[in-house]
Amino acid sequence: MDEVDGRRRQFLKTSIRAGGALLLGRFVTGCATSGAVAPMRRSLVTARGESIDLHIAETRVAIAGGRATATTINGGVPGPELRLREGQDVLLRVHNGLDVDTSIHWHGLLVPPEMDGVPGVSFPGIRPGTTFEYRFPIRQSGTYWYHSHSGFQEQTGIYGPIVIQPREPEPYDYQREFTIVLSDWTFENPHRVLANLKRYGGYYNYQRRTLANLGDEAERMGFWGALGDRLSWGRMRMDASDISDVTGATYTFLMNGLSPDENWRGMFRPGERVRLRFINASAATYFDVRIPGLPMQVIQADGMPVAPVETDEFRLAIAETLDVVVEPTRAAYTIFAEAMDRSGHARGTLATDQVSTAPVPGRRPRPLLTMADMGMDHGDMEGMDHGGAPTGGHGSDHGGGSHRGHAGMSGMDHGGASAAGDAAPRCRENLEVVARHDDDGHGAGNAMVAETARSRITEPGVGLGQDGWRVLTYSQLRRAAPGPSTAAVTRTIELHLTGNMERYMWSFDGEQYHHDMPDIVLRYGERVRFVLINDTMMAHPIHLHGMFFELDVGACERNPLKHTVNVQPAERTSFVVTAHEVGRWAFHCHVLYHMEAGMFRVVEVRQ
Repeated sequence: MDEVDGRRRQFLKTSIRAGGALLLGRFVTGCATSGAVAPMRRSLVTARGESIDLHIAETRVAIAGGRATATTINGGVPGPELRLREGQDVLLRVHNGLDVDTSIHWHGLLVPPEMDGVPGVSFPGIRPGTTFEYRFPIRQSGTYWYHSHSGFQEQTGIYGPIVIQPREPEPYDYQREFTIVLSDWTFENPHRVLANLKRYGGYYNYQRRTLANLGDEAERMGFWGALGDRLSWGRMRMDASDISDVTGATYTFLMNGLSPDENWRGMFRPGERVRLRFINASAATYFDVRIPGLPMQVIQADGMPVAPVETDEFRLAIAETLDVVVEPTRAAYTIFAEAMDRSGHARGTLATDQVSTAPVPGRRPRPLLTMADMGMDHGDMEGMDHGGAPTGGHGSDHGGGSHRGHAGMSGMDHGGASAAGDAAPRCRENLEVVARHDDDGHGAGNAMVAETARSRITEPGVGLGQDGWRVLTYSQLRRAAPGPSTAAVTRTIELHLTGNMERYMWSFDGEQYHHDMPDIVLRYGERVRFVLINDTMMAHPIHLHGMFFELDVGACERNPLKHTVNVQPAERTSFVVTAHEVGRWAFHCHVLYHMEAGMFRVVEVRQ
């Protein structure tokens, strides 16, 4: 226990030290023009081989139309693209040239726990002036990325892509490929950003509704409907335009480190099929991605092969990756990645030459949340299975105890039984279950409780689906090949995603992470269903380190494998983890500011 407590204390100490350094302005110093500046890179730098050196340092860079001191890897933002091969052993030497601790987490890679790179959870961090050697075998292929897990260093530049070539040839036909790293950049000190959010959760929301907007809303909803909607949000002391915490008010959105005006460019020859590896490496931004006039065939999600599905647009949650293949026939296309709240965009061009361009789409109207996003629209709930359970209390199984049922939860899969009866496969959870919230609200840590939560895997998300083109949803994803096992689930762990926007507190089950919080304990080899219920009005990208999970879309052995799942407002979603990776693993929201504010836990797999 002393060793475990020591690791937890180190985790908190590292975060405080890194945050304190940011408070003093040691990472981002704004737009000053003095000092030598690293030249802007027009394309990603590649590093490959059995041994790779990564140098972390403060570097003056030209970025987002200005100049700043960023934390860089090998002198640039993003860091180099790591090109690895499935089956190889790799040595990654990380040299810390900062005067604070640092770390690197290999996002989505299956690694030994001591190589996972989370200070205080799996290792102590990399001290200033020292080198840490990450050694591990490459056990997979696909598109992944890496980033710091120390303070706000991810926001200030420590991130980069990983591409792992498969041992066996892939079944995809393409002649060229590009990796596209989407990210967000602010010239503000990230610690100040968090302080602003704590002072007022809507600090960066410049798109709030005003009296001038009431006329437009009345045209769509009728005057009394529009007025009633305003009054409903007012009673909750919430804002229907509160889509993203940090917005284009402070962010510039980047594609491979370049701003929209700098226009990243990927060149192809006529007749070629092109693979695009999209990575959302942002700190706080969801991107809606489309290439106007060019359909996209999705072939991988989070590095794992999926049955091909054609779409025109997809929402890429923070920390997700998605691979697509396109067949361009014109001289130029715009790759358009619009922020979910419509406060800005990243942009690039696919072209056959260095001068051709394509039109940049206009900004769509900013979306508004609805009562359905707070679980309060009962009209569309009729006919759904509400479980029939009496009103009850909340409970979670955090390490071996029995699961206590929630109101409306009697249809949940506890050990393979199905709410739909014997006709339904044992591997399938009942996606029609509606979770009903009781009155406890998880205490002060949760101030915006959804009355009900239901599966939203068939929904593209707020602001999408009304433009007349196809939008990808989780319900369309199928594993390319059936999984090796559909063994019964033996236990269910339910967690509520909770938040208090006025105080900017984020948590699981109303409790912010703290050093003496018990781990969520899994036994080696068991299959555990995690049920996530989003009690908040914001989307949360939830990431599990160390293991992939089977996202339940009702496809049993074809459920897609993922390491990150977007949980929409008022959504109840579930996935199954087979606990085959012994060790302690971080489990958290990948909105960096939510994680720093407490939405973080540790999952431990024990022999």
